[in-house]
Amino acid sequence: MSDLLDESVVDVLADPWDASGTVRMDGWLERRAISPTAMAFVALIGAFILFQVIVSPLAVVALLMAQGVDASALLGDVDRIIAEHAASLLTANSIGQVLGLAIPAYLLARMHTGRPMAFLRMRRTDAVFIVLAVVGLLAITPAIQWLGAVNEQLPLPDYIRRFEQSQIELIERVLNVDTGLLFNVFVLALTPALCEEVLFRGYVQRQAERGMGAAAGILFSGMVFGAYHLRFSQILPLCVLGIFLAYLVWRTGSLWPAIVVHFANNAMAVAMGAYISRRPELELADIEQLDVPWYLLILGVTLFAVVIVGIERAAKARLAFPGASENLSEENDHTRARS
Repeated sequence: MSDLLDESVVDVLADPWDASGTVRMDGWLERRAISPTAMAFVALIGAFILFQVIVSPLAVVALLMAQGVDASALLGDVDRIIAEHAASLLTANSIGQVLGLAIPAYLLARMHTGRPMAFLRMRRTDAVFIVLAVVGLLAITPAIQWLGAVNEQLPLPDYIRRFEQSQIELIERVLNVDTGLLFNVFVLALTPALCEEVLFRGYVQRQAERGMGAAAGILFSGMVFGAYHLRFSQILPLCVLGIFLAYLVWRTGSLWPAIVVHFANNAMAVAMGAYISRRPELELADIEQLDVPWYLLILGVTLFAVVIVGIERAAKARLAFPGASENLSEENDHTRARS
């Protein structure tokens, strides 16, 4: 009888973008009153282990062995493995993201509520938010580039520098293999944009907001996003980008603006990587350390401020309009139909 739901203690999550204004929190984890902040950390640690330590390595081994690569050769000539099986390595990474990041985040959400898509903010949004979000990315890019150059000058232990250099060299070797631009965009831009947003801005941010408040939840989500990539020489720009993505999700009530911006940012990086791979005199580190003219930086920051004002006004107008939350989610449509 202890697992039976007591209607008098069912919690609800306030959500002005939902058709009903709340999301009913009636899942197994909610009935055990586990701290939302604690669950945010559990999700982060668990997803990191699943993705980096378990699923991706197993997917690499399975895909390579399926192609006839002997198990003893997997730890042998890395350059040959990359040259001959780069597509398989990238595919394994995508499998790891789907099975290690996105699906666990969804399953965790289901353990909090019978409406996991609403909890994760996986709902439709207005086109104006998408447009403003992309313009915001373009506007903030000079500042991100400048922060990257500043971050690069900060003192870091030699072992971190060596670790990051090995990461860069591995990425460059993979990109030097012609796996096709569309394939690279799918596995290096689209898949991470979807999977990482479901985890970081869908589950982790929602839980952080519940436990810490909206502002702290946005900052937390952005900072752990920056740290998660293990690029400490680029952690400042990654955190700024993560905070912008978190703000978009909170202010628009939807994951889609963040997913589109994340995809656009990754796609630009893939295109730049393809360009570098055809220019042997260039290296990825050279692009990350490009100097940004002061006037471009000021112009970008000014435009970004205008974009934020535009998003704020559009969000307030949308919420103030009668029935603002109507039709934002297919799930909500079905919920209203059942009621």
